[in-house]
Amino acid sequence: MDRDDAPSKTRLKRESHELQALGAALGAQSRARLAELDLPEPLADALEQLRTIRAHGARRRQLQYIGRLMREVDPAPLRAALEAWEAPSREAVAQHREAELWRERLVAGTDDEVTAFVTAHPGVDVQRLRTLVRSVRTDRAAGRAPRNYRELFRAVHDAVRGGD
Repeated sequence: MDRDDAPSKTRLKRESHELQALGAALGAQSRARLAELDLPEPLADALEQLRTIRAHGARRRQLQYIGRLMREVDPAPLRAALEAWEAPSREAVAQHREAELWRERLVAGTDDEVTAFVTAHPGVDVQRLRTLVRSVRTDRAAGRAPRNYRELFRAVHDAVRGGD
């Protein structure tokens, strides 16, 4: 065997670690989601056993075993399934962050910020939004509880989500 054709030990080790990480991500999924994947029986059993293992060393060995079993499976569809399952949560996080940024801009800014928000998110109740922004500013100046601040976030978040 020609040594140039063989993959390097570093590359093999990196691929092994990637498969173990993929196995750990699969192990964190629900049984129903794993059932959708049509995994080979030994791999499905190993992932089920991973749920019950709490000791660090035993868990590490089980992940190594799962990584070895993963060599027999094409990882591309498994990665695609994980990406599809995680996409909605990433979108929700992005919407949450956008709503927080808009809320801070609305409270700290002028009425031009309200106009910019309404332009970016048509269909929002402008009068209610302006009232909430004024109430938050008044509450902050008086040192009152942030009830209106939370209400403003809900209104902004609903508008960012598209009025769902």
